[in-house]
Amino acid sequence: MHRFYSNNLSDTEAVLDPDESRHLAKVLRLKEGDEVEVFDGNGKLFIARVKEASPKAVKLTDLKLVQKEDKRFGIHLVVAPTKNLSRWETFLEKATEIGIDRISPILCDNSERKNLKIERQLRIIKSAAKQSRKLLFPDLDEMVPFSAFIEQNKSAAKFIAHCYEDADKLPLIKAAQNVQDAIILIGPEGDFSEQEVKQAIATGIKPVSLSTSRLRTETAAIVATHTLHLRDE
Repeated sequence: MHRFYSNNLSDTEAVLDPDESRHLAKVLRLKEGDEVEVFDGNGKLFIARVKEASPKAVKLTDLKLVQKEDKRFGIHLVVAPTKNLSRWETFLEKATEIGIDRISPILCDNSERKNLKIERQLRIIKSAAKQSRKLLFPDLDEMVPFSAFIEQNKSAAKFIAHCYEDADKLPLIKAAQNVQDAIILIGPEGDFSEQEVKQAIATGIKPVSLSTSRLRTETAAIVATHTLHLRDE
C-alpha cells in the first residue's frame, strides 16, 4: 500500500501538501475511495481513504490508527556540516534510513559551512523516512557553536571522534556498548582543532575511534550511526 506523509491531520482526516498530493494524484493516479497509508513523522501510522484527489491538496478521510511508535532519545549525532552541501545531505538521508533520533549541526574552528536551510534538510529527512518506512523523523536542531553545544546535555554519554593520536581512544563499538543514550561529535573537514578536543575531554566527553582509515565527515557520521545500532545486535 502506498504511504504518504502529512503534517496536517486529525484523528479522522488529513490533508497532504502539494508535493505529496501531486505524487498521489498525478504520478500514482490514485482516485477517490482508494486506500493509502499516511504517517505524521511523530510515530503514528494510519490507514485512510482518498476523499478528494486534487493534485494541489489531497484530502484523506476515515483515518484508522494502525501503528504507533514513541519518540525516544537513543542516537544523537552532532556533526559539523560539510562545505559540499550534497555530502551533508547524504548524511541526513542515510542516517535517517538507518535510524537516528536527533541531529545537531555544529560550527567548529575549522568549519567551512556556516549556514544551512532547515526547510531543505527537513524535505530530505521526510523523503528518506518514507523510503525506509520509518514512522519517526529525527529531531533536527539549528546550528550552534561547538563550545555552546558541549555545555548542554550533561546527563547523556558523550563521545568525540577525532584523528589525533590519543592512547585513551577506544573503538566506538566498545566505548558505547553499555550506553543507552549516546551523543557522538563528528568534526569538519580538517577535523576538530586541538583546542576543541581538549575542551571536550575536559568536560567529560570521551575520545573514540570509528575506523583504522581516515574518513570523510559524512562517512564518519554514517559509520557512527550504524555502529551505535550494532550495540543491540
